[in-house]
Amino acid sequence: MTGRKQFDISAALDQAMRVFWQRGYADASLDALGSATGLGRGSLYGAFGNKEALFGKCLDRYSSIYGAQYEQALAAHPGDPVRAVEAFFDVVLNRIADPAVPVGCLIAQSAAQSLTLKEENSAQVRGLLDLQRRRVRAALADSSADSRTLDELTTFVVAVNQSLAVLSRAGTSDAELRSVARLACTTVADTLARTASPNVHGDS
Repeated sequence: MTGRKQFDISAALDQAMRVFWQRGYADASLDALGSATGLGRGSLYGAFGNKEALFGKCLDRYSSIYGAQYEQALAAHPGDPVRAVEAFFDVVLNRIADPAVPVGCLIAQSAAQSLTLKEENSAQVRGLLDLQRRRVRAALADSSADSRTLDELTTFVVAVNQSLAVLSRAGTSDAELRSVARLACTTVADTLARTASPNVHGDS
């Protein structure tokens, strides 16, 4: 009937998100998106606009699903920034190991292809990375380390997260990825302890 959607928009968006996640923006053709969603080009355009608009909605969808999980993990251990980072990496690694979704990370995949994206989409990817940085930085703030150290550790944690996604797409095993995450957490713990020591003893 005219004016009524004959498909589940949320389900179609999830399927489109998986295509972008698996193939990347450049290789996610309209034919592939249509096949995954079961929609013709006319229905795709009618429901989501052009490819760039659909991609933007998929980025929002991805962020709403996994960003909420990251935020919960990082906020679940107030006063214990190292445990918060461990919990964050647990969420990341569990997503990577989930056979129900593509390997890697849609944001990491998109960041690697940022030069091929329209400026609006590229800015959206940068914004999502900045949001991840803010979440990690807030969790690390529960320490006596100086701001510069916390900023550097934040960049380090986000960089390791993106590296885990890239390594997973190259076939790196779950055991190896978890080893990388453990070493990253040890680095965070050692850095915070070393930076906090002078403050504890009252040294300048």
